[in-house]
Amino acid sequence: MLKLPKTLLSAIALGSLLLNGAAQAAEPVVTLKLAHFLPAHSVTQAQFLEPWAKRITAQSDGRIQFQFYPSMQLGGTPPQLVDQVRDGVADIVWTLPGYSSGRFPLTAAFELPFMSSSSEASSQAMWDFIQKHGQEEYADMHLLAAHLTDGALVHTTGKPIHTLKDFRGQKLRAANRTAAKTIGLLGATPVAMPVPQVPEALSKGVVDGAVLPWDVVPALKLHELVKYHTETAPGTPALMHTALIVAMNKDTYNNLPDDLKKIIDENSGRELSREAGHIWDNQVVETGHKLAQSRNNEVYVLPAEEQAKWAKATSRVSDDWVKQVEDKGYENGEALLEDARQLIEHYNAQLKR
Repeated sequence: MLKLPKTLLSAIALGSLLLNGAAQAAEPVVTLKLAHFLPAHSVTQAQFLEPWAKRITAQSDGRIQFQFYPSMQLGGTPPQLVDQVRDGVADIVWTLPGYSSGRFPLTAAFELPFMSSSSEASSQAMWDFIQKHGQEEYADMHLLAAHLTDGALVHTTGKPIHTLKDFRGQKLRAANRTAAKTIGLLGATPVAMPVPQVPEALSKGVVDGAVLPWDVVPALKLHELVKYHTETAPGTPALMHTALIVAMNKDTYNNLPDDLKKIIDENSGRELSREAGHIWDNQVVETGHKLAQSRNNEVYVLPAEEQAKWAKATSRVSDDWVKQVEDKGYENGEALLEDARQLIEHYNAQLKR
C-alpha cells in the first residue's frame, strides 16, 4: 500500500478544510427579525414561536437564524405589526388581524360569537378557509400560519358575570370590532384597546374587566388584577375566539434560496396552524385555571341555559358579518359563513376519531 508523505497528507487535510470553508461561505446565514406584542416569557414566544424557530434553524443546518423582538421592541404599536411585516421593518410577525379594523373581514368569520369549541380544529379550518376564499386579504405578505387562541372569557374586577343582566354598567375591554359588537349586545360598554394596555386600564379603573383568552393571563398577570372569570363549559362553543397570524415579508421569503424556502414551507401552513391551536387548547387553559385558583379567584362555568341566552343575544353579529363582506364585494356572505362552519365541523369530527 502506497504511503503518502505527512506533508502531503497535511496539505490534503488543509485543502479539505479550505474547501469546506469556501462552501460554507457560499451559503450565508439568513437572520430573520421576528416581532410580536407580548413579553418573551409569554406562551406565544416560549411555547410556540421559539420551538418553531429552533426546528427551522436545525433543519437548515444553522443557515436560518431568528432574532426575537417581543413587546414591540422594533417600535410602533401592536396594530402596526401588519404594516411592519409588509414594509420590511420586521421579517416575520405574530399578530391579530383584527387590530386592523376592516382589512381582514373574511378572517373575522372565525371570531364570531359561539362559533367554535376547539382551537385546534378551527385553526385548521381557518387556514383552509383563507386559502380558499381569503388570499386577497394577505396579498401583500406571505402567510405562514393562521390560528385561534383559546376561547375568550369574561374577566372582571368588582363583580362576577353570571347572567346577561350582570353586564349592565360594566366597561369591558374589546380586542376588535367583532368583540366590541358582541360585548355591546350582551349589555356592557366595549372599550377597544390592544392587549398590552389592559393591566394599566384595569388598575386605573378605565375598564371594569376584559374579554380575553386565558393565554394572556400569565403574561399580563391578569389573575392579580381581577377577581372573577366567567367561561363556557369545556367542549361547548366559547363566547368568542381571537384570530392570530404568523406572516412573513414577501420580499424576504422570495429572496431565500429554494432549499431554504422549502424548509420554511414544510414548517408552515395548516400543520403549523393546527400545532398552535393544540397548544392553546391544552396547555394554556390549564395554566390559566391554576393561576386563578392560586389567588382564590372565582372561575364560573356558564350553565347551558344561560349560554343559550347569550348566544341568542349576540346572533346579530353573524348577520352583520354577512352584510359587511357583501358590502366589500364578496358574493353570498351566507354561503361563506356556512362554508366556515362546515370546515370547523369537518376538523372537529377528525379530532373525535
